[in-house]
Amino acid sequence: MSLLILGIESSCDETGVALVRLPEGGAVPQLLSHALHSQIEMHQAYGGVVPELASRDHIRRVLPLTEAVLAESGKQLADIDVVAFTRGPGLAGALLVGAGVACALGAALDKPVLGIHHLEGHLLSPFLSADPPEFPFVALLVSGGHTQLMRVDGVGAYEILGETIDDAAGEAFDKSAKLMGLGYPGGPALSRRAQDGDPKAFKLPRPLLHSGDLDFSFAGLKTAVLTQAKKLGDELPARTADLAASTEAAIVDVLVRKTMTALKQTGMKRVVVAGGVGANRLLREQLNQACAQMKVRVHYPELHLCTDNGAMIAMAAAMRIQSGREQPARHYAFDVKPRWLLDSLA
Repeated sequence: MSLLILGIESSCDETGVALVRLPEGGAVPQLLSHALHSQIEMHQAYGGVVPELASRDHIRRVLPLTEAVLAESGKQLADIDVVAFTRGPGLAGALLVGAGVACALGAALDKPVLGIHHLEGHLLSPFLSADPPEFPFVALLVSGGHTQLMRVDGVGAYEILGETIDDAAGEAFDKSAKLMGLGYPGGPALSRRAQDGDPKAFKLPRPLLHSGDLDFSFAGLKTAVLTQAKKLGDELPARTADLAASTEAAIVDVLVRKTMTALKQTGMKRVVVAGGVGANRLLREQLNQACAQMKVRVHYPELHLCTDNGAMIAMAAAMRIQSGREQPARHYAFDVKPRWLLDSLA
């Protein structure tokens, strides 16, 4: 019998709800409908996410989004078989909103619930694309404060090959953009500005590029951007595009070269990119080119599913159930895990 899974995402500044059907017979789960509300406009005035405001907005949005998803798919609440939600990592208050709604809904419907790791949702999100990957693969996970290279042998079978020791790639984008006065959210703003600049205008460091391991470090790059911005002084507005392009080139160069090293070390012929930074145009271009030279397949989530969303949570739940790694339960007392290591999953 197929299962209809409702997924709820509320870990940070996006409220996402989606319906995924888990077919019989081991077929890839199918996305039926999804809805997303971004809080970007609300947080812009503060230059970053305000946790209390994020939590309050999730409360306002989650039920209307659920109603929209049901209407789009032509389903009723009674048709839902499983309610999945993001259990962590993320902002504690924001996570509690999604977990509370999911468990209350499960209890009201007498349907089982399942808490999902936010990063596993990102990791498995390319399975929602028109060209889903196959296990095993190397994964480059670049989401918010996380930058990791992982060996993925199956659902729940994750081995960290390398990770950031300080700032993540997404943080490097956002903090560098703030230093240039590009506003919030910084990453997309920096990338847009970089399209008009010269990536070779400034010689910026590529931290840990020759470290001999697969770890990342972007704090030094942020410091170099700050130093260069101060040197430019009054010239910064006229040179922002060049500095943005040079910064983006440095971040992407490190991500691509470390990923290619991971592929060589593991001998794998498939790579998956997941997380918000996976939408970056330059990263996709350079990774596609490098993978083509090595005859390696590369997979991405659909662009509209790179940021946080409910579809990836419902998909991760479907794949955990399908693989036998975990089964939903009628246990409605809940907790959340603001800090939760991905490789601790079974």
